[in-house]
Amino acid sequence: MALPRLCTAVLVAGTALLTRRALRRRIARSPLWPMPALPEPVSGHSQRRATAIRRLIITERASVAEGVVQLQLEGPALPRWQPGAHLDLVLPSGLVRQYSLCGDPDDPGTYTVATRLVADGRGGSREVHEQLQEGAEIEVRGPRNRFPLVEAEAYVFVAGGIGITPVLPMLRALAARGADWRLLYGGRSRGSMPFLDEIEKLGAEGGRVTVVAQDEAGHPDAVAVLADIAPGTAVYCCGPEPLMAAVTAALPEGCTLHLERFSAVGDGGRADSGAFEVELHRSGRTVRVAAGQSVLAAVRTELPNVSYSCEQGFCGTCQQRVLEGEIDHRDELLTDDERGDSMLICVSRCRGGRLVLDL
Repeated sequence: MALPRLCTAVLVAGTALLTRRALRRRIARSPLWPMPALPEPVSGHSQRRATAIRRLIITERASVAEGVVQLQLEGPALPRWQPGAHLDLVLPSGLVRQYSLCGDPDDPGTYTVATRLVADGRGGSREVHEQLQEGAEIEVRGPRNRFPLVEAEAYVFVAGGIGITPVLPMLRALAARGADWRLLYGGRSRGSMPFLDEIEKLGAEGGRVTVVAQDEAGHPDAVAVLADIAPGTAVYCCGPEPLMAAVTAALPEGCTLHLERFSAVGDGGRADSGAFEVELHRSGRTVRVAAGQSVLAAVRTELPNVSYSCEQGFCGTCQQRVLEGEIDHRDELLTDDERGDSMLICVSRCRGGRLVLDL
């Protein structure tokens, strides 16, 4: 009697083992089994955003100019970065804001950022100034670099106010290697211009630095500083939109222009594209985007966890892959290759009646 029971138990156990093995093989072939396997999504996984999330400690907080706070963030084994890179700071409220790294790229355990208080802004800078204190922990993403220092025969930098932050590490690097560079640095007053003492010391030899405080000498003359530069010069500009527009208009032939924006560029009065539909391919849902409503806002009614930050088309956080439809690109961030099959859903729209997103 015991032998048949033992045989039955062995048979049942063997069948269960074979079943589990077959199920594992099926799941390995299709992670969404029993649904058909889908290709790995690109949306939410672009190179621009493929960076780890870390929690760092604010070890130092300092005022480096009127209305400008500098934060030193420390943590173990931080990724290296190059001049021009920035961090995403996830603020206590959940807001995500981008700040240029302005410390030493060779310091393996420290990131340094600085931000100016914008009283009439969207709340990010006020939160930094009022809530981020020494000893606090903060979540960061990055670093990422969309404003790299390229090789060139010579360099001209034009910075306005807090726009000096991505430029400062570049100046240090160029000064250390004896490169040919010049800087036009403007601000409301000398007291409002961060890192001014260090910058003037870096450019002390050869008159490389021109400082223009608005309360003393008016606005900086970008046209004059670009008038006599040689072909092959790399021109870098970061600051208010009127300053960047002036540099763009005055760029001499044969020179390259590199811009870093902290706010969105205007749309030049472009008319709204009207209402259209967006199909969310992976979710099996369709949303209607009303005239005057962003794709991001419409999508978040169905998918509230979709990543976004600036809502103005310059940070790249909301980039999504487009599977079908004609895109009306309204950003100045994506490369030509990226524009072929992706869009920033916070500002860009549809040229027809329907888009299909990989969401």
